Amino acid sequence: MAENEKKNSAAPQEENLSQLTKVRRDKLRELQESGNDPFQITKYEVNNDSANIKANFDALEGSQVSIAGRLMSKRGMGKVSFCDLQDKSGRIQLYARKDEMDEAEYNRFKKFDIGDIVGVKGVVFRTQRGEMSVRVETVTLLSKSLLPLPEKFHGLTNTELRYRQRYVDLIVNPEVKRTFVLRSQFVKHVRDFLDGRGYMEVETPVLNTISGGATARPFITHHNTLDIDMYLRIATELPLKRLIVGGMDRVYEIGRIFRNEGMDPKHNPEFTTVELYEAYADFNDMMDLFEDLLTSAAQKLLGTYQLEWQGEQIDLTPGWPRLPMHEAVKQYTGLDFMAITSDEEAVAAAKSIGVELPETADPTWGNALYEVFDQRVEEKLVQPTFITMHPVDVSPLAKRSPKDPRLTERFELFICRSEMGNAFSELNDPIDQRERFQKQVELRDKGDDEAGMMDEDFITALEYGLPPTGGLGIGIDRCVMMLTNSDSIREVILFPTMKPLD
Repeated sequence: MAENEKKNSAAPQEENLSQLTKVRRDKLRELQESGNDPFQITKYEVNNDSANIKANFDALEGSQVSIAGRLMSKRGMGKVSFCDLQDKSGRIQLYARKDEMDEAEYNRFKKFDIGDIVGVKGVVFRTQRGEMSVRVETVTLLSKSLLPLPEKFHGLTNTELRYRQRYVDLIVNPEVKRTFVLRSQFVKHVRDFLDGRGYMEVETPVLNTISGGATARPFITHHNTLDIDMYLRIATELPLKRLIVGGMDRVYEIGRIFRNEGMDPKHNPEFTTVELYEAYADFNDMMDLFEDLLTSAAQKLLGTYQLEWQGEQIDLTPGWPRLPMHEAVKQYTGLDFMAITSDEEAVAAAKSIGVELPETADPTWGNALYEVFDQRVEEKLVQPTFITMHPVDVSPLAKRSPKDPRLTERFELFICRSEMGNAFSELNDPIDQRERFQKQVELRDKGDDEAGMMDEDFITALEYGLPPTGGLGIGIDRCVMMLTNSDSIREVILFPTMKPLD
């Protein structure tokens, strides 16, 4: 019964939508038959926009402007018509009087629909109610909207539909556009920040013959001409370090990364990172740089160090704590891994607090330490915190600590329980690197499809000599999530990956 009622209630809505669409198509046909086909117009001269008119109203009042945009509302439509026009910078009111326009043009204007794109020439003025407006002299239909926009007061609120139809989302939800404007500004800030420190932007391949630079499951495609399988990159690390070997002492790349993994509020199969490498630097320099980059972005783009994200008040004031992983584990769980000497004891300690260890490998002291942190500590890190000295077992590309060969000079930055970036003092010993690659190969042979592969050419590059180098990878999407107080990565990616509709 309930299902039948649901179908019956939906039917009139679908019928009504079809009727609205038919009306709009009929209007288009009338325009075309009268020689006013909007789709035949190829260009319209625009010399102003809504935001500039409002910002400089006193100077522009009484002058003629030419603007263009989408009709978002209509009122009146007798002898006087009011409309809101939305352009790239915002909205402005249009005021049209029948006795001030060509009668035939005014009558056509009355038939325009919400969603239509128009060009307007008119004079800047203020209405009796004080509204900054454009008094319409001529209006040209530039594109006919054949589908109605979502209802005014409810808008496009279905998040699934918003992501699938981002074009409609951008039209009816102004805050969405603001998010992506800020994203663009942040990426520009990253470039300006690094360029100002002598870094050179480069490009490296998206398609590779092996998967490397991270531990992640790759996407596999096939190159027909070469008749070989290739991998979409899961990181830009190894090509960039080859450039450091070649003498490009400071390089970075902002680019798309592809990982064939799960999807959740923090993960999308394709995402954007910036990776940077600096010769003669170490992971401490990378911590300084990362902190400077994010704090300067907050000040420049938002004007404050105080943010709200995921219901938490975040303080980005410089001077973030730097906490070794084993100390963080001891602080939050009471387990002292530095007092544990054997793999067996470490595994037992982890299991004693309910931590699950990977089944595809023989767990080690380092695996146990990392899993305890990942499953019991990460969720408690709200304020900006650098977690340093990761185990060598989970850091195949990082330099060992001179103080403890079980650990590496590596850090991850956590803010509001989210990893924001990952950095190393880069491993430059080709013999050690080969041994670590070999351990990754062994894990892969045991069924771990996220483990790395042997990269003989990268080892050859290291044999020519990689200087001491600091490297850093930053998740652009998560940084934008933080700066825009977005709960899902899909809110900050214009076209997130979606499962096709049947």
